[in-house]
Amino acid sequence: MSQKSSADSLWAAIGPEVFDRMVAGFYQRVRVDDVLGPMYPDDDWEGAEFRLRTFLEQYWGGPRTYGELRGHPRLRMRHMPFVIDSVARQRWLDLMAASLAEISDEDLPEEYRTAVWNHMVQVADMVINHFDEA
Repeated sequence: MSQKSSADSLWAAIGPEVFDRMVAGFYQRVRVDDVLGPMYPDDDWEGAEFRLRTFLEQYWGGPRTYGELRGHPRLRMRHMPFVIDSVARQRWLDLMAASLAEISDEDLPEEYRTAVWNHMVQVADMVINHFDEA
């Protein structure tokens, strides 16, 4: 199955409620996190949740709300103002993994969970903009 056909079916297969829970659980953790929390303005938590949720929904074949409101994702450009190093990357993945772990296999079957996780790792790797010194 190609990425496009997989993405087209995943949103319809699991539904918007799973995306809501995934993103809400993630941001619940980010709000109190010492690495990622300071990157977010205190007055825009709802906006951050909305942007991530609509980005993920669109990527996985759901409504095109993100693109209609924000255009092309340009993830590297949008994350440039923040120091994203290997520590921030790993924390992002840790918090997302914890959020995904709260979603049952019935709501997010293993095939879809793996696809979502692989995408999260790909995005986390892509937005690194500060590299560790060797």
